[in-house]
Amino acid sequence: MAGTLRVNPIACTGHGVCAELLPELIAVDEWGYPLIDPRPVPGALERGARRAVSACPALALRIARIEEPARSG
Repeated sequence: MAGTLRVNPIACTGHGVCAELLPELIAVDEWGYPLIDPRPVPGALERGARRAVSACPALALRIARIEEPARSG
């Protein structure tokens, strides 16, 4: 997959479902809003990341693809 989790802070309503499903990469602040690990999602957590994205009641979580640098020459 090679992607990172991203949250739309305007759409997010702080349900905390994402953090419950993927605590390895998502914590919540004192108001229940997600704090996302900025590193790429490890392969072992890809399934959990997709599950968290699908379960977001506000559709505020997504996986952003990491673009590979263009090779020259």
